[in-house]
Amino acid sequence: MKLNGAQMVIHSLKKEGVDTIFGYPGGAVLSLYDQLYDSDIRHILARHEQGATHAADGYARATGRPGVVFATSGPGATNLVTGITTAYMDSVPMVIFTGQVAISLIGTDAFQEADITGITYPVTKHSYLVKDVNQLPVIIKEAFHIATTGRCGPVLIDLPKDIQAAEGKFDYPAGVNIPGYNPTYHGHPGQIARAAKMIAQAERPVIYSGGGIVFSGADNYLLQLAELTNIPVTTTLMGLTGFPGNHRLSLGMLGMHGNYWSNMAVSEADLIIAVGARFDERVTGNVSRFVEGKKIIHIDIDPAEIGKNIGVDIPIVGDANLVLCELVKKVEPVDTTLWLEQIEEWKQQGPLHYEQDMDGEIAPQFVIEQIYEQTEGKALITTEVGQHQMWTAQYYRFSRPRSLASSGGLGAMGYGFPASLGVQVGRPDELVFCIAGDGSFLMNAQELATAVAYNIPVKVAIINNGYLGMVRQLQELFCRGRYHSVQLEKGPDFAKLAEAYGAVGLRVDKPAEVAPALRRAMETPGPVVIDFRVKADENVFPMVPPSAQINEMIRGTKK
Repeated sequence: MKLNGAQMVIHSLKKEGVDTIFGYPGGAVLSLYDQLYDSDIRHILARHEQGATHAADGYARATGRPGVVFATSGPGATNLVTGITTAYMDSVPMVIFTGQVAISLIGTDAFQEADITGITYPVTKHSYLVKDVNQLPVIIKEAFHIATTGRCGPVLIDLPKDIQAAEGKFDYPAGVNIPGYNPTYHGHPGQIARAAKMIAQAERPVIYSGGGIVFSGADNYLLQLAELTNIPVTTTLMGLTGFPGNHRLSLGMLGMHGNYWSNMAVSEADLIIAVGARFDERVTGNVSRFVEGKKIIHIDIDPAEIGKNIGVDIPIVGDANLVLCELVKKVEPVDTTLWLEQIEEWKQQGPLHYEQDMDGEIAPQFVIEQIYEQTEGKALITTEVGQHQMWTAQYYRFSRPRSLASSGGLGAMGYGFPASLGVQVGRPDELVFCIAGDGSFLMNAQELATAVAYNIPVKVAIINNGYLGMVRQLQELFCRGRYHSVQLEKGPDFAKLAEAYGAVGLRVDKPAEVAPALRRAMETPGPVVIDFRVKADENVFPMVPPSAQINEMIRGTKK
């Protein structure tokens, strides 16, 4: 069948089962949008291209299906870079279509020309500049295959205007064969057997679980592994939803702002079983001291991650779901009684704590706990980046996979609110809460217009302390309190800002008002923004200082 390039794109998306596109039109993608006019694929018009990518990212994390983005050439394409990098760092499947000037104009500095394939080359799994319309169906099939297999990630397809208009034969392939790209899914049986033997010999084992557990759907086998062996589980920020936070073997998050007992357990462990995690510096602290006295089993689908940051005793390349499925068949119970008693002692020695005077200012941690209580822990949560992100990790006990979307590797402020829109679009029957900071929220506050236009009923809880809170904390602790450019003076009245867009806006100044405001938000059918005016100088503890060992935490003082 003969189709032009734009028609091929829409037909291909239908073949891939795409039901939603997030985007922003422009001159270089007029043909794509003209074809969307007659399509039943839903298009969500973001108010900024960065918002579109974060929304697609949230959609992908919440559903497991790839997020799809349309944007025009030049500034439209370059505005995508932060969102693409976020997805790349956190292994989120996305396929991005950008417009481009005509092939004959590439390299001439034409109007709204930018080398987006070159710009995004380091932050995509792959990128394509399409030069032959007859190759477009195969390219799109490859793009979805690459984005959603192995270690998932974003793939970009750059479409010159003349390719969109050119006609060619449309024959969408049932599958693809990409030389050199053949992810390993099944772990080596011998390595799995060695791992089971090493686990049986351990006295102080810890499972260190990352986002790979969530993305591979391995949460059930992780739970089986922990319960069969009686080994405690600590998670990264990305892995929080992969193991029930209220389980007796849950240690919660580890790392720079991890729980005291989690960091102590990892520090004193004789065996670490790492699954779908990459030993980044916010987890390990001082890398050379992190590995002292430990055996390490590392399971990951990306062979490049194994041995990249630390040495490994038993490497297992494979999909976490498939590897753990085999591992649970071979493991036996481990006597961890004394080890768990030691961890319980650490929990008593270093509990999370804050003080809330019901007649005083609102403690930010109190807001997070109230969100957990009022939603009964059943909400889908997104966060922006900063102190509130860490408090969410500490005080909201996640119990379901894919119930948290947060920018982990890149730490992109402005992520959480547009991501919440994508989460809600992907799972329309769920309650979605975005927990934001006043600084982060303003970076993409224009997406309030998107929420109202499509009646996307997200609830936004702004933890408003009047500061770039995490930077202020760092300046307090490491710059002798010499605060510079961290106070957010003359910020907006967020409740009125929400109302100006047509959403419901609430302001909360007293602790007693927190729970009623949350209940009112949950009862309101459309988008709601709650401005929680909290203590300005509250810090996130524990905290591992730069270059310190993971057990060398600043624990704060009880106020």
